[in-house]
Amino acid sequence: QGQLEESGGEAVQAGGSLRLSCAASEHSFSTYAMGWFRQAPGKEREFVTAVDSSGRRTDYNDAVKGRFTISRDIRKNTIYLQMNSLKPEDTAIYYCVARRRSFPLARMWTSYDSYGQGTQVTVSS
Repeated sequence: QGQLEESGGEAVQAGGSLRLSCAASEHSFSTYAMGWFRQAPGKEREFVTAVDSSGRRTDYNDAVKGRFTISRDIRKNTIYLQMNSLKPEDTAIYYCVARRRSFPLARMWTSYDSYGQGTQVTVSS
């Protein structure tokens, strides 16, 4: 099974921006839906966003809509999460996920087939 590797997480101040990347190890992921979940300390894991294999259809958690943007570069087998206007409540470990079924987009963790190890994002006030 292929692997997903996240990068880009770091500590930033509120109002700042970050871009997370998730590189897939196998070309087969180009046909998968991919997305991001996050888990804050002491809280349950939550859906953040997802994109279908074409990159044209997306879904966002209301908490990040208008601030976060998901995109994918099929040639590089990589997805990105551009995060703007970051808030302290965005602090979490962010996980990249992939799902063989490209559409409809899913919001449940268990709907996905592959998972990354996570990257830490810390937003200070």
